Amino acid sequence: MAISAPRSVVLLAAGLIVGILGGLAYRTTWPASVPLPDIAVAPPAPQASTKQFAAFIEFLRVDAATQGISNTTFDNAFAGLVADPEVLELASTQPEYVKTAGEYVSLLVSDARLDGGRQKLAEEAKTLAAVESAYGVDRHVVLAIWGIESNFGAGMGVRGVLRSLATLAAFDTRRPEFWRNELLAALKMMQLADVSAPDLAGSWAGAMGHTQFMPTTYLQHAVDFDRDGRRDIWTNVADALASTANYLKASGWTSNAPWGFEVRLPAGFDYGLASPSTLSSWGEWQALGVTSAEARSVSGKLAGLQLVLPSGANGPAFLVGDNFRAILKYNNSTNYALAVGHLADRLAGAAPVRTPWPPGDKPMSKSEREELQRRLGNLGFDAGGIDGVIGNGTKAAIRLFQKTRGLAADGHAGLALLERLRQEGG
Repeated sequence: MAISAPRSVVLLAAGLIVGILGGLAYRTTWPASVPLPDIAVAPPAPQASTKQFAAFIEFLRVDAATQGISNTTFDNAFAGLVADPEVLELASTQPEYVKTAGEYVSLLVSDARLDGGRQKLAEEAKTLAAVESAYGVDRHVVLAIWGIESNFGAGMGVRGVLRSLATLAAFDTRRPEFWRNELLAALKMMQLADVSAPDLAGSWAGAMGHTQFMPTTYLQHAVDFDRDGRRDIWTNVADALASTANYLKASGWTSNAPWGFEVRLPAGFDYGLASPSTLSSWGEWQALGVTSAEARSVSGKLAGLQLVLPSGANGPAFLVGDNFRAILKYNNSTNYALAVGHLADRLAGAAPVRTPWPPGDKPMSKSEREELQRRLGNLGFDAGGIDGVIGNGTKAAIRLFQKTRGLAADGHAGLALLERLRQEGG
């Protein structure tokens, strides 16, 4: 599910919980390598679709040849292949809601997933210990990613990856290069004899295996952990979990360090410090009155810690470090990384989040997020554009607005803030 660029996000499959923080029925997030869900692909007329798809395949043959993919591999991959209109329908589905941080984390760290994880922790104890020893990545984090990505292998996807990626590459006019690169990577997998076309199965967007790797990620980070001659992330749990640990290690995972921990903030705290640009040591945060909310001891040597307020000043607060950022390389969603970290902690025996999530907190629709950005701009607080994405520019604008109004400058976008902007006539 991961690849090495922060292009991550979360996409929605039909009829399932989705959005920027949502996902599929068997998984609730989407691979880091899949772009923001703003593609609006309308399936063309059947006749045009057939001609365009055939033309695309022939055009792709040239690219494939330049990358060392043989005509035999190419012909075997596309023999009898036709476009999948359902993939285009799934790609164009745009949710008008998102999950709040509390809803999202609670959904992923459910009692059912905890029960399943504890069972797998016992069943795969030998494999998890070997993977942890080989890569230095906490076994509980690897287990948590496995649980979130495919419900411990119960929902890896059965759709033909080649057909899905070819359909998206042919008809998604906004990101043809992205899908084409993933499709070429899948062909390279066949060329390497790691997998045959009929066995190349996954999600509608091409994510594969127990931990939902995209083809480019597979080529870069999948490993043959049991040394049977094949990097099998579909049926070989050891290969899948080791590949995940290998990816996290390559992303900067530090052995014997936490991903982060919950903290309590003092009265009068400067919430503007909750910014990616503010990285301080545990001692420096303590000097500001920040205390650990957890029973476990925290090493005074921890450095590079960022304060994260997923629900703003009224919800839980976390200090996160390099291992949290390594998880973000897997899927560049703060809430995803929080869910992975918290699920890992719970599987290791830790308690639930201690500070309650804000009661009555409601998600904002895309139109409401756009309205918030527009009203901020009308009042002189430039959010950097109106796109419905609450990024660093929007958060900075929110903080400035909050500061000028004497509010807690936490940068959190919510319905309460939108209502305040409406009252001010923005």
